[in-house]
This record gives sequence, structure tokens and C-alpha cells, in this order.
Amino acid sequence: MAGGGWRVGIDVGGTFTDIVAQAADGRVASAKATTDTADALTALGQCLDAIGLRWDSVTDLVHGTTRITNAIVEGKLARVTLVATEGFADVLAIGRQNRHSLYNLAAAPKAPPLVPDEQRLDVSERVGPDGAVLTPLGDDVIDKTVKAVAETASEAVAVCLLHAYAHGDHEKRLGDALRQACEHVALSHEISPEAREYERTATTALSAAVMPSAQRYLMQLSEGLPDAITLHMVQSNGGMASANAMTAKPLGLAMSGPAAGVTAAAAVARDLGIDKALAFDMGGTTTDVSLVQDGAVSITAQRPIGDTPVRQPMVDVRSVGAGGGSIAAAASGGLSVGPASAGADPGPACYGRGGTEATVTDANLTLGYLRDGAELGAGNVRLDRAAAEAVMTGVAGALDVAADEAALGIYRIANAAMARAVQTVTVQRGIDARDATLIAYGGAGPIHAVQLARELDIARVVVPRLSSVFSALGCLASRPLYQQQISLLMQSNAWRDDVLEAVINDLRSRLVEPLLAAGHSDGDLVTECIALVRYAGQSYAVEVPLQDTGDPGALGQAFLARHAELYGYTADEIWEIEALRVSVGLPPGKQALIQTPGSGRARAGAEGFCLFPGDGWITTPRFYRAHLEAGTRMTGPAIIEDRWSTVVVPPGAGLDVTAAGDLLIEVRA
Repeated sequence: MAGGGWRVGIDVGGTFTDIVAQAADGRVASAKATTDTADALTALGQCLDAIGLRWDSVTDLVHGTTRITNAIVEGKLARVTLVATEGFADVLAIGRQNRHSLYNLAAAPKAPPLVPDEQRLDVSERVGPDGAVLTPLGDDVIDKTVKAVAETASEAVAVCLLHAYAHGDHEKRLGDALRQACEHVALSHEISPEAREYERTATTALSAAVMPSAQRYLMQLSEGLPDAITLHMVQSNGGMASANAMTAKPLGLAMSGPAAGVTAAAAVARDLGIDKALAFDMGGTTTDVSLVQDGAVSITAQRPIGDTPVRQPMVDVRSVGAGGGSIAAAASGGLSVGPASAGADPGPACYGRGGTEATVTDANLTLGYLRDGAELGAGNVRLDRAAAEAVMTGVAGALDVAADEAALGIYRIANAAMARAVQTVTVQRGIDARDATLIAYGGAGPIHAVQLARELDIARVVVPRLSSVFSALGCLASRPLYQQQISLLMQSNAWRDDVLEAVINDLRSRLVEPLLAAGHSDGDLVTECIALVRYAGQSYAVEVPLQDTGDPGALGQAFLARHAELYGYTADEIWEIEALRVSVGLPPGKQALIQTPGSGRARAGAEGFCLFPGDGWITTPRFYRAHLEAGTRMTGPAIIEDRWSTVVVPPGAGLDVTAAGDLLIEVRA
């Protein structure tokens, strides 16, 4: 493909790798390929080959990846030594009282600690919660610690001293010395400068555990790409950062793939004027759901990754093990779907790559939603309905039902799992899902979206342009953004706006550095501040925008309103700030989303029979999405296809095509 100046977004998922590229003159190219984890640079180059580009045509590469998440889930972590304050080295082993399985007494109550006992060291020092030094850190203690760490032969070191978020000098001195014995050192006051000792320690230890592999990966990309290409990495908060900035904080990449998709969904919501939207990404392995309000992604301060709580700002994505490759099985007279997945290799039985177990994709092909013989992407996958029906017959036999009944059961169970995920990001936030619009993407999302919306009583579904490679599109839509959250305890009856201003300014000065180094003007940057507020004595806080440090009354009123929305009551009691989150970046919406309107007249291809819940088998026309020009309207039943995804419009639903190429579906037309 001739010409230069291409901006390229590549999202590497567990099953598929997506690529979207846009030239300076507006040309667009996209592709999807099965994920190859053997060699990162080769895999990215193969994606470029799929759209006919060479590296010398690219100016910017924006990259999202599940590599960090996969390493955590699969336990492929570096050997870590933990250095903690004397008496606190066992905080990882003690953890919290929560059990993995509340009613399964045979199961282990919690996972083993990330750092085993023999690799946990303590040092004689002590800092109070106000930052006052109670026990100084002596040089002899530092020397002794460096020698002890060297003897552990660890690849990385996590330093987490008590109350280091309030006074980080001891950690800095230890870190400087420890780098003589170990290349990879994570300091808690840099990784997670907050109270909650267990979560801060766990986050710092996990960051150290992924640091070696993350740095090797980022170095491989940075050194292997041509010098003319600027490499950006999508972060867990939905913004993008330089590869250099992520080497010290690799956990910032842990949710980058799902975050990119939500970022694109937020851009679609802004374009269409949608106040409340649910980003619904159903891929090959999992389904990810996230809430978008007023065109902004929802951020959470903490979420588990694998068995470890991670305390850092990231897009609030809830995942369930229900994807296109999720395996269905009949056991104990019932039917289960997921979380085990067939992945990309061998994949579902209908891929013809040796898969022998029934999956959600096999069910969708049996139900007629997917077309027999359809070629996915470049033609390296051809769907085989006979193979799908064969494995479906096996499941049906165990349940003593017909194959199509078993397929419909799998479809419904997958939808039920996704409905639960939607409820966790709506009901738990005081949001009525019925007021939201479902934005469906991913290879399998648009197949299930309308039926899922009906079950949740949601009125409208949007299937955006380039929906099958939407996370890669989100890479291009992400904005440069850096965030940090820090503990700061301040009660409403002891307000100090000067202290607030000093903390915010200090954080901003650190966050703005990589943005200025990347060539952005300070005048183009916006600073946002979120206060985490709670009643004195409460364990967890409510997020409230802090717009004026000199007006505690306005913050208090906003807190009361949000508290009432979430919990249904307010109290005439003292409230307090628990923490501050400061964000610095380009304003949202500066990166315009690609528009891909169709061309030509909407003409149906071959018709087929589809089984719809409550309607039975119905003759259903199929349309190619690229032929749906702006203004096209139709009613279900209908199937809309592109190279990698399928949109199911069941009977009673209506579809409109926007000027930008989005599909708006009224669930009950």
C-alpha cells in the first residue's frame, strides 16, 4: 500500500491480534490475525503485511497488549525478593480475611503469597502515617540488605516500607543501593503511593514480578522498530504513554487491550450524544463489560488481576469467561459454558483445526447465525457447520435433547453470564441498565448483543464501525494521559486548601514531564482531579470531581449527592478525603474516530434459516456490511456480515446506518 504517514493501532489479544491503520490522507486499512506470541516484532510485522504496509510507511504505532495480564494469570512471573519494614514482611502471607470460595471448605482459603517466606526480608526503620521518621534507616542496614538480596538470586526486588506513601526517602535510598545488586527494583511510593498496606505491598510485588519480561518486551519493540516510528503503549487507564515511561511501571499495561476498546466506545458515545453506554466486548476467550458516562470511561482504584489485588487507576472492566471459544459441557445433568476456552489453537471445532469440544461459536453456527463455509479474515479460517453440529450432537446426547436445543441452551447460558457482568457495572454503581445503550464489538459481541439487550430491557444497541477490530481502533483513539493516585487524609472540619494545592501541584509536575518530553505543549494539556471521599469511619470511598480546592462546601454537596445515588441515604456527619487522583493529558476527543460509511446499495446475499429464541427457525436474509450505505434502514430478521464478525438482527428489531458507518439497532422497533 503506497504512501507514508500511517498511524497504526495494534491490539494483541489472547486469541486474535487486531490492526487498524489510517493514512494522512484518510485512507483506512484493517485486519485480524490469530495471535502469535513467539516473537513480538515478527507478529506485529505480519499484521502490517496483512494490510499491505511496510514499517517505513508508519510514523506512529499505538500498541495494546494482554501480555502482562497473561503472564500474571499463567504464573509466568520473575523471582522476587520483598523488602519490608521490620515486622511487616509477612503482610503478603497474612493478606485479607476474604476466602476464594466462601462455601467450599475443601478449597484453600487463599492463594499462596506471591513472594515465599525465604525471599521476604525486613529492615530496621519506621515512618509514621504523617511522614515523621520514627526509626532512621542506617547505612549499615542498607548494606546488609543489599548483601541479603544478592544471596536470593532474584530477578527483581519489591521495596514496600510502612507508610512510604507519606515519606519515600527511605525507599529511595534503599532502591538506589539495591540497583547495584539487581537491575529491576520496584518502590511502593512510586508504584502505589497509598494506604492499605496489603494492597500496596501486593501491587508493588506484582509490579516487580512482571518488570523483567515487560522491559524485555518493550526493549525488543523499541530497538527493533525503525527510528522514524514513535511507539506508544495503551495503559490500563485508557490513555497512551511512551514505552520508556512504562518500563518502570509495567502494571500500567495489565488491562491495556480491554481499556483500548472502552476508550473507542467512549468516543462513539460522544459522537452519538449517548449519556450512558455499556461497552460490550465479546472476543474469543472472555467478555468484557464497562460503563461509559457522559463520554468518559469509568475508572476504578483497585481490581484483582489473577489472585492479586492491584491498587492503581485503571478502566473499570468486568470480565466473564464467556467468549466465542468458551467450551460448553454437559455435566451432572446440566449444561455449563466456560471459563475454559479453545483459544485460537485449536479453536472451536468449526475452525477445522483439530478442536473436538463444543464452543459458543459452534453453537452460533448451528443456530444459523454464522454462515457455513464463511472465510474469516484472509481466509485462513473457514467455518464448517458439519463439524459444529457433530460436537453439538455430543452435548445434546448427554442432555437427551436435539442438537439445536443444545445450541440454543449454550447461547442462552452465555448471555446469562454476560447479563451478570452488565449488572455488576450498573447496579453496583447506582445505574439503571435500562437507561443505557449497549455498544457491542469484538468478533462475537454483535451476535449476542440484541438478545442480551432484550433480556436486560435495554432499548438500543450500537454496533460501531470496525467493530471486529475495535480495540485496535481504540488504540488510535486513545489520548496521551498520565495518572497517579495518592493517599491524603483530610476531614471536612479541618480543611487545608494550601495542602491540597501543594499535593496536586507536586503530582502534576511529575506527571507532565513525559508529556513535555514527547513534544506536547503545556498549554494544550488538561489537569483533572478526583477526590475519593467517605464519611469518617467508612472503609471505602466515593469518587467525586474536585474542581475548586478552596470550596469544600461544593465538594461536600457533590459527595452527598453521589452517596445518595449509590446507597440511597446521606448522613449529617463529618466526611473526609481519603485519596486524590490527578490526571494530566490531552483533552478527550482530540483524536477523531475513523469513519467508514458503506458504499453501494443494500442487497441481500443468500438467505438461510436461523433459530431465534421464542420465534423458532425463520428464513433470514444476509447482507454484507460494506454495502450498507448511510441512511439504510431495515427490520429483522437479518444477518449483517463483514470479514471477521456477524451482526444478528432478530425479528422485531430495526436497524439504521449512520453517516459514520455505525449500526443503530432498536431492540423492539
